[in-house]
Amino acid sequence: MLMVTTNEIPGREITLVKGLVQGSTVQSKHVGRDIGAGLKTLVGGEIQGYSDLMKEARDIAVNRLIKEAEELDANAIVGMRFQTSQVMNSAAEVIAYGTAVVVD
Repeated sequence: MLMVTTNEIPGREITLVKGLVQGSTVQSKHVGRDIGAGLKTLVGGEIQGYSDLMKEARDIAVNRLIKEAEELDANAIVGMRFQTSQVMNSAAEVIAYGTAVVVD
């Protein structure tokens, strides 16, 4: 599956637009990550546990996005974007969305 953040793919022609596709997941923190994050805020720096959590969430959302596009018989996704939101104190949603298309 070809996926780009642009609205066009250089050198390829979009022959058919299949429509909006999206994939999402809601991930929550766990106590171990919270304790580690709390300690890390005292000294500063990257909170690796949360970085790992968000990467995992993005990967899940993208895989679901691709699956939805494949179900529409698309071979590419254009205009792909991510969006995140906090759905409760200990959980975040990651959404990947774009336009499923057929390119030559």
